[in-house]
Amino acid sequence: MVPFMDLKAQYRSLSSEVEPAILKVLAGGSYILGPEVDAFEKEFAAYLGAQEAVGISSGLDALKLALLALGVGPGDEVITAANTFIATALAITGVGARPVLVDPDEATNNIDAVGIRAAITPKTKAIIPVHLYGQPAPMGPIMELAREKGIFVVEDACQAHGASVNGRRAGTIGHLGCFSFYPGKNLGAYGDGGAVVTDRKDLADKLRRLRNYGQEKKYHHLELGHNHRLDEVQASILRIKLRHLDDWNERRRANARLYEEKLAALPVKTPRTPEKMVHVFHLYVIRTNRRDALLAHLSAKGVGCIMHYPVPIHLQPAYRGLGLTKGSLPVSERLADEILSIPMFPELTEAQIDEVVGAIRSFFAD
Repeated sequence: MVPFMDLKAQYRSLSSEVEPAILKVLAGGSYILGPEVDAFEKEFAAYLGAQEAVGISSGLDALKLALLALGVGPGDEVITAANTFIATALAITGVGARPVLVDPDEATNNIDAVGIRAAITPKTKAIIPVHLYGQPAPMGPIMELAREKGIFVVEDACQAHGASVNGRRAGTIGHLGCFSFYPGKNLGAYGDGGAVVTDRKDLADKLRRLRNYGQEKKYHHLELGHNHRLDEVQASILRIKLRHLDDWNERRRANARLYEEKLAALPVKTPRTPEKMVHVFHLYVIRTNRRDALLAHLSAKGVGCIMHYPVPIHLQPAYRGLGLTKGSLPVSERLADEILSIPMFPELTEAQIDEVVGAIRSFFAD
């Protein structure tokens, strides 16, 4: 058996650090927006090279509050990728705006800057490029286009903790950057969590109000806020894990290099990373037009695999109101039929990679 990911292995390696930190929080009696959240925000901002980080309750809530902080709302349009997780679109509809979905560049699976330009209308208020699978989107052309058109950019870096473009960390290039700390992420909590990062103090201050009932101080509410706070226990865990993140990401890249080498002779497409981009391989996604049969074969062999994502956003019943039908976004639809995520986590061994590759090889041999 080769699991898709092994969070238990990571916990075993950290238990001597994590358990005392959790007990310290429990004994301290401060559980919401206390010293651990404050310390994590400072440490995460420093790690990324951002001025401010604001702890939020989840990645979806981070995206939603980021849009609210920028004044995005009813009547506005926000451009994003059609082949991302639905949370990106839910954040847009969650503030009353309309998602405008764009096909990806087929070579990278990331949103296409040319497609973004074609999708801009007078109602476009923001762009949410998604750093899908841990690989940065083409931020240079996107930021140039945003400056030209006067549009906000909110980076969805929920899968890209530690990735970079030309030496700048993903999440610090746009006006705001959003992260998820869902347990399976490269930097994951032991529950839900998220963050928004920015270099603008005014936006950070507004985000801190929005996450906490709109309060400037207790019982004094400047705006209509929400309850989207990162808790102390999760912050204490994230502080420990943050110290290991670069090492874990390097192990992921080493595993990706092994996969690329060992899969080279097989009829599957493996990820390609453009120059000057650092991929952190939250997921290792291969592509074949025999995806469903390969998935069944690997599952029968005990290899954990998942499709990220089998149904593009525009074909989800929840978004039929967008008026898009099959054939509207052909690249997203083609990818949804052909992509498969195979095991990828820092503790994955070369022997396990050989098991995965051997199972893929046996499928094509048969």
